Amino acid sequence: MPGFLLPALLVIGLTLAPGAPAQDARAGARARMVAEIAAMARETGGETGRPKFGDAVMAAMGKVPRHRFVPFLQEAFAYENRPLPIGDGQTISQPYIVALMTDLVDAKSSDTVLEVGTGSGYQAAVLAEIVAKVYTIEIVEALGRRAATLLGELGYRNVEARIGDGYGGWPAAAPFDVIVVTAAPAEVPQPLIDQLKPGGRMVIPVGGSVDVQQLLLVEKRADGSATTKRTLPVRFVPLTRGSGK
Repeated sequence: MPGFLLPALLVIGLTLAPGAPAQDARAGARARMVAEIAAMARETGGETGRPKFGDAVMAAMGKVPRHRFVPFLQEAFAYENRPLPIGDGQTISQPYIVALMTDLVDAKSSDTVLEVGTGSGYQAAVLAEIVAKVYTIEIVEALGRRAATLLGELGYRNVEARIGDGYGGWPAAAPFDVIVVTAAPAEVPQPLIDQLKPGGRMVIPVGGSVDVQQLLLVEKRADGSATTKRTLPVRFVPLTRGSGK
C-alpha cells in the first residue's frame, strides 16, 4: 500500500442488482472449497469457538465467484483454500479466514457493515450476500477502483465503496452493527471502536509486520467500553495509513 494521503475521497456507488450467477462451470470447485472450509472449522473450533459456521456464511462462500476476484493467471487456483496475490503487494485472503471472520461477527440480514481494506472486493461480496448494506474503504486507488467496478458488474447494489484511509473509519455512515478489518494495525483503532454500535462486533487482525498477529473479536458494551477475545494467529498485510503512519 502507498504511504501517501489521497487528496480526496473517491466515492463509488454500486447500483446493480445483487447476486452472482446461479450456475457456472466452477460450482463444483466452490462446493469442494466449502467442504474444506467446514472441515477446517471443525479442526480449529477449540480455538475459535466456531466448530461450525452458520448456514448463511457457508451459502455465501458457495455462491460468490472467487475466480472473478483474482488476476487471470491465478484463476486456476481460485478455489484452493489459500491466499493468492492480487497485485499492488496485496493478497486475497484464504477462504477459510474469510468465512471465519464473517462468522465471528454474527452478521444479520438487517445489519450495516463497515469493511476496512476492500482489496479484491471478495470479502465485501461475501458480506453483501448476508447483510443489508456494506461500506468498504480501500487506500490503494487501483485496487479500490477495480473492486468497485467488479462488484458493480456482479450486481451488488448494497455495497458502497470509496478510496481513503480506513483507520478513521467512515464517520458519515456510522454507527455500524459490524466492522470487518482485513489489514493489520499495531493496535485496534479507537475511531473504529467509536463507530461501532453498542452491542456491535468487530473482527480485526492486530500486530506488527514482523510480529505474530492475532485475529481479535471486539465486542462493544452498552456503556461504550469494549471486550477483546483472541481467536487465531494470522498473517495479514499491514494497515497502511494515508500519511504513511
